Amino acid sequence: MNRKTFISLVLILGSLTALGPFSIDMYLPGFPAIAESLNTTVSHVSLSLSSYFIGISAGQLLYGPLLDRFGRKPPLFIGLALYILASVGCSFATTIDQLVILRFIQAVGSCAAAVASIAMVRDLFPVEDNAKVFALLFLVVGASPMIAPTVGSYVTAAWGWTSVFWVLAGMGILLFLACVYYLPDSYKPDTSLSLKPGPIISNFLSVIREPQFYTYAIAGSFAFSGLFAYVAGSPLLFMKVFGLGEKTYGWIFAALSVGFIGSNQLNTLVLRKFRSEQIVPVAMLLQSITGIVFLTGTVNGWFGLGVTLFLLFIYLSCLGFTNPNTSALSLAPFSRNAGSASALMGAMQMGIGTLASVCVSLFDEKAGAVPMVAVMMVSSIIALGILLLGRRNIAELTVGNGPGMAVH
Repeated sequence: MNRKTFISLVLILGSLTALGPFSIDMYLPGFPAIAESLNTTVSHVSLSLSSYFIGISAGQLLYGPLLDRFGRKPPLFIGLALYILASVGCSFATTIDQLVILRFIQAVGSCAAAVASIAMVRDLFPVEDNAKVFALLFLVVGASPMIAPTVGSYVTAAWGWTSVFWVLAGMGILLFLACVYYLPDSYKPDTSLSLKPGPIISNFLSVIREPQFYTYAIAGSFAFSGLFAYVAGSPLLFMKVFGLGEKTYGWIFAALSVGFIGSNQLNTLVLRKFRSEQIVPVAMLLQSITGIVFLTGTVNGWFGLGVTLFLLFIYLSCLGFTNPNTSALSLAPFSRNAGSASALMGAMQMGIGTLASVCVSLFDEKAGAVPMVAVMMVSSIIALGILLLGRRNIAELTVGNGPGMAVH
């Protein structure tokens, strides 16, 4: 594979992966405007964020078997078409209930892009390069929190919150065309795979029984759920607690994303000297410590805006190390059913992330930043505990069965 092809593939796959995050981040500055327009509260508007997470989680389980059975492109095209239609529908929502439902449908469409892009990494690139490719993909993904809220704040200020969803629909159309003309067929459909519930469930069970998968997928999902808590709580934190405007919030959100992007790229350099298995526990430990300090100071009212931004920056930087490495380690044992493994990993991330965001949304605005920070801390500690226990199981199995990695 030449360099030009490599770069074009990474850009397309990265853009597909970023469609979901962009759809999440771009409308965040419009929360107060949406609440006013639909006669509800900012906390209730955040339920449309939770429904989006639920849609992605459920949709990934649907697309996983479809991607393995029919190949990567047909389900991807269907998902992108659904995303475009739902995005247009969101712009016409007149009640919060309509927006919540349409965001769910929008998510079901967008998750086809996420699952397909991750599976294609396993299809198109050698296993030993997967962590590096994932890091490059997350560079594109990481750019979305820098661009999306800032663009969203200006679009909302100029034309209203509904215009954000027209922009998202336009993005979906451009990605659809890019996939039609520039994305290669990376996987031959496996007609032996059944789409009946029994075989599908059996296939997922064969994936989750792999110790390396469940250890890194579940631990990585809990670690990553701290980001969901942050996204759900950040509009309240910055625009209500600290009283910042829409545009200022967008720029702060973008600035904090530098931590995630920077650590993602630093991860590619660290991988030259250390293995993914060595990087993950260190990053999760630092993430847990940051969460404990953050919650202690928030509960006691010790931190102003400056320290809050610093701690969020450190926390998000840890995710730049954990996410690409846990993703690569989770998918490494699989070849034939990488689509199902990718879908199950994504469903875990979104399912646990949804739970985190809902926990934040359940609290009244008077609670301030405490619910968000508490969920961030607890999720990090759980992730570290699962990692340590799971690695012990992997080590015991390796000793018992001898060296080598199973490929499914």
